[in-house]
Amino acid sequence: MRILLSRTDRIGDLILSTPAIATVRASFPQAHVTMVTSSYNRIVMERNRDVDELVDIPPGAKPSAFGAAYRGYDVAVALAPRAADLQLVGATRAKVRVGYTYVRRLIARATARLYVDRLMLSEADPDLCERDPGRLVRHEVEQLLDLVSLAGATRIQPDLRLDLTDADRRAVDFVPRDPIVMHLAPRWLSEGSTLASTIELARRLADLGFPLVMTYAPECDDVAGAFARAGVVAQMLRGLPFYQWAAVFERARCVVTVDTGATHVASAVRRPTVVAFEHRFFRLSSQEWAPYGVPNAVVRKPADVGDASLAAFREEIVAAVRSLT
Repeated sequence: MRILLSRTDRIGDLILSTPAIATVRASFPQAHVTMVTSSYNRIVMERNRDVDELVDIPPGAKPSAFGAAYRGYDVAVALAPRAADLQLVGATRAKVRVGYTYVRRLIARATARLYVDRLMLSEADPDLCERDPGRLVRHEVEQLLDLVSLAGATRIQPDLRLDLTDADRRAVDFVPRDPIVMHLAPRWLSEGSTLASTIELARRLADLGFPLVMTYAPECDDVAGAFARAGVVAQMLRGLPFYQWAAVFERARCVVTVDTGATHVASAVRRPTVVAFEHRFFRLSSQEWAPYGVPNAVVRKPADVGDASLAAFREEIVAAVRSLT
C-alpha cells in the first residue's frame, strides 16, 4: 500500500498535523508513506519516523505536475485546505483522495470536488464565529484526525511530535533553566500592540522573579536592540536553528508569544503557553489554533492602542503567566 500526505504551508500548521500523520502510520504500519512539504516547512518532518519518504515541492513548481509523478498511489490526503495541496493530491489519481475546506468557501467547495472524492467540511469560519460567540470550533488537530479517519485511519495518535535530540539540548545549555521565554514577532508591534508597550510587558515579566529569555528571528533585528537597551531581558537569542529554538522552549517554565508557529512549537515540547491573538477573529483563532495539550491561556489584543487598553492587555498577560508558573 502506498500513501501520500501533503502539507505545503506553514511550520506551525505542519506541527499540528503530526498527530494525523502518526495516526496514518499506526493505522497502516506496512504502508509506504510519502510526505510532501514545502522547502520552508520541511524542517518539521526531517526527523519524523512516521513517514518513509520526505519530499518537498520545488518553489514555483505546479502542484498538478508535481503530484502526477505519484500516480499509482492507493491513498492521497491533503492535510491543508489549500488549492495547492488539493491539486497535488488530485493529480496522483489515487484510489482514495481526501481533503477538506471551510463550510462557507463555496467556490473552494465546488472546485475541491475536482480533486478529491472524500471531502470534509470544517466548521471554522471567522464571520460566523464573530456573529455567534457561542459557536464552537474544534482544534485543528482534532479536525485533522477526523480527516485521516475519512481516509480509513483508525488508530488515533493524539500527541504532537517534534524529535529533539540530546545534542539540541546541550547546544542551549547556556540558557538559564526554567526561564520565562518570550518570542518576539512582528505581531507584537502592530494592531493592538506597540514596541513601547511590549518593552513594558517584558519589564513586567522580568519582575516576576524568573529569568526572561527572548527569542527572535532576523526579521525583528530592527527592534530587538530596544529590548537589550531597556535592560529587562536576561538573554536575547537571535535566529536559532529550528530544533535548538524548540530546545530553548523546552527549558521554559512558560512561553509567551503572539499567534505564530511558536505557539505550536511550545505545545510540541509540552510547555505552558500564553498566546496573544489578534483582536479580529479572536473567537475563531483562539479555538482552532490555541496551544494544544498543555496548560495555557489565550489573550485578546485590544482594538486600539490607547494607554488604558495597552495597560489592561499587559496586565492580562502577566496574570496569565503568574497563574501558569
